[in-house]
Amino acid sequence: MKTGIILFAHGSRVESANDAVRAVAGDLARAGGFTQVQAAFLELGRPSLEEAVECLVGDGVTRVVVVPYFLTLGLHMERDLPRLVDAIACKHNNLEISVTLPLDGHPALVDVLLDRVRHA
Repeated sequence: MKTGIILFAHGSRVESANDAVRAVAGDLARAGGFTQVQAAFLELGRPSLEEAVECLVGDGVTRVVVVPYFLTLGLHMERDLPRLVDAIACKHNNLEISVTLPLDGHPALVDVLLDRVRHA
């Protein structure tokens, strides 16, 4: 089973913010030794989640792990992302799609915050 990973973010009118998400996706690929990693955006950025999935499927991926690049479980995570995933699953019957939890609650988040405070 060939797995692809999508780092899914909100997206911004500020293209450098979208580029930062793309850079994190690249860092994730290198750090994990993953060959199929895409950034995708809910809005205001490209590719969309559907476009990223299409790219991965075109590369032979049969399983997609969507990693929300969101801090908390808000409306986008509770309403928008499930709708998008359901629509993609209907279009690609043989594709396994899973979605991880958002970043909130991860034990490393406090370490990141402490690092920011220490460097202020």
